[in-house]
Amino acid sequence: MELTIRRTFAALDVRNFRLFLFGQGISLCGTWMQTIGLSWLVLKMTHSGTELGLVVAAQFIPILVFGMWGGVIADRFNKRKLLLTTQSLLCILALILGTLVVFNLIHLWMIFILATCLGLVNVVDNPTRQSFVIEMVGKKHLRNAISLNSTLVNMARIIGPSIAGVLIATSGVGSCFLVNGVSYIAVIIALYLMHEEELNPAKTSKMVAGQIRAGLSYIWNEPRLKSTIIMMFIIGTFAYEFPVILPLFATITLHGTAATYSAIMVATGIGAILGGLYTAGKSETRESQLVWTAILFGFSIILASIMPGLYTALIVFVLVGALMIAFLALGNTTLQLTSDESMRGRVMALWAIAFVGTTPIGGPIIGYISDHYNPRVGLAVGGISGIVGGLIGLYVYKRSIARQKKKVTDQILA
Repeated sequence: MELTIRRTFAALDVRNFRLFLFGQGISLCGTWMQTIGLSWLVLKMTHSGTELGLVVAAQFIPILVFGMWGGVIADRFNKRKLLLTTQSLLCILALILGTLVVFNLIHLWMIFILATCLGLVNVVDNPTRQSFVIEMVGKKHLRNAISLNSTLVNMARIIGPSIAGVLIATSGVGSCFLVNGVSYIAVIIALYLMHEEELNPAKTSKMVAGQIRAGLSYIWNEPRLKSTIIMMFIIGTFAYEFPVILPLFATITLHGTAATYSAIMVATGIGAILGGLYTAGKSETRESQLVWTAILFGFSIILASIMPGLYTALIVFVLVGALMIAFLALGNTTLQLTSDESMRGRVMALWAIAFVGTTPIGGPIIGYISDHYNPRVGLAVGGISGIVGGLIGLYVYKRSIARQKKKVTDQILA
């Protein structure tokens, strides 16, 4: 039992990662507070779901369009210093938004500008932050560190919105943005306190022409990278649209209220925490694990879509959350362990594009299906994408390996 616990939290033996996780824990709660606050603010100002969708799109379109450039920047510069810059910018943006709201100076066009700026900063922050983990803990503890970080994200998913609800009711929505701005200070302090000599910085790439093309070519010619990215593009586009489908499923399908939606989010978050801790305790990552996790994730979503009532749905959404975080952790680990350190930023940038950059594409599609048919159908489409993504990923991987073996054989015979 003691050995299992030590293995589950092994990455916490690394001082720099402990600091990083502590800062992230505080900051992520603030990020979820801002997410809730921004949705509430836009709906309060416009009473329009379309306007809310456009604001959400404004945050993710920069990642879809410029994501690979963010990866190039992550590969060119020292990641710790780069994170100090991006986290400081995110802090400033949150404080500006909070100040404008508190003094009643906010207009919708300002929200669009700030949301777009937020997306542009995240273009660089996402691949840098994800590829920085291996520099803190090394390959030995990478999977454990990613799983623990994913667990923390989902703990914040429960804590942050709860605090946001209290703040909105007592001191107004502007306080959510101000508190989020202050929360970034925890990450900045953690980065400053790190022992730089204990980091394992990746070799930075030089500024040359064609770095994006080189990164895409590198990913395409590495079977594990290519199959993992393809799986995430399919699953990220259709299955990870929970902010769109779950409110519809809760209110239309289950005839519930905001409390119903909140209960589903909490159930999913609890499952994600359990799944993250379970994945953190595992000692190896295999291609078959990733594929089967994707397929089981798809089946769990389909199962949730046919549940007749809230209580049975909540039980299944715990499973959905567990498999959701397991797939993310396994995919993230696979990419970082497989990729060359000089390409890791670009690899993780494409992962971010596949995961969150596809939201402006998949969100409207799932929303349209749910509006014109039924939220159960929209949810099931996401589940089918998990099964299809897993099977396609396995096919691409095996076909690429077969081609490489044939190429080697032909070279030997020649």
